[in-house]
Amino acid sequence: MPGTCVIYNPAAGRGRAEQWLRAASATLGDVELQPTAQAGHAIDLARDAAKAGFAKVIAAGGDGTVHEVANGILQAGRREVIFSTWPIGSANDYAFTLGMSEWWKRTRRGESLPTETLDADVGLVRGGGRELFYVNALGVGFNGMVTIEARKIRWLTGMPLYAWAFLKAMVKHFATPTLTVRFDDREVTGPTLALTVNLAQREGGFPITPDADLTDDLFDYMHATKLRRWHLLRYLPAMARGKLPHDHPLLHLGRARRIEVRSETPLCVHADGEFFSTPADGVREVTVEVVPRRLRVEVFPPSLYGGRNRDKPVTSM
Repeated sequence: MPGTCVIYNPAAGRGRAEQWLRAASATLGDVELQPTAQAGHAIDLARDAAKAGFAKVIAAGGDGTVHEVANGILQAGRREVIFSTWPIGSANDYAFTLGMSEWWKRTRRGESLPTETLDADVGLVRGGGRELFYVNALGVGFNGMVTIEARKIRWLTGMPLYAWAFLKAMVKHFATPTLTVRFDDREVTGPTLALTVNLAQREGGFPITPDADLTDDLFDYMHATKLRRWHLLRYLPAMARGKLPHDHPLLHLGRARRIEVRSETPLCVHADGEFFSTPADGVREVTVEVVPRRLRVEVFPPSLYGGRNRDKPVTSM
């Protein structure tokens, strides 16, 4: 049984994924490449790989592939399996927080770089009779509508893609329905434009929660209430720099272990950029909980948290 399974989207990297992966995997020795065939396939491949005894399962692609592979490993229930990311998609938010974006860039230049592992928190979202794990970011409301618009754009990648989708959503999907949101023991009811519930630092390329910690058993959240369009335009540069204000009366930043959302209208919710629910599904209530230290992830310490100096325990590989 090979020690490493690489699950990849053959369309990633504008079709150059397999060429890149074969070159990268040649340096790792005993590696098995498994391409996905359709949406959701990576969950099955990852679950089967973990149950079959692979020591490491790698998601090679963007955040959608990361999301599916992580769910497959988590469903398999083998906590000793190492989950890794090779960022070759249009958005690589989780890989950025893990430091693996920089690792991948330097590895492709021929450098041989040591990595380590840490046991990272994951999120579990429930609603509409289903549940799903996520590892990076969850968005409710406007954030989900940005994801809808991003899916329609084929000619951009990374932050430019999501910035353009953000502007399109601002024109087409701007709404502030009344939501009741419970953050642990504190409950608020009122207009809500967007709610971000992050484990890592970025959502759609934007470092909305730059101080997020993968091992603190907490979500970092951003709750945007009755903002106007001009607020969004004003704070778009601050979002891009990870500098949202902490004292704005309509924009609340904080941390929580459990978040419950109830809405007067059906919710649009994405988890790691994949839809948990769209308005057509009619879901009006969701609950999000932290599952502490549930997934063993590969990290590149010099670039962990974007290179921020963090004194966090890791385990050598």
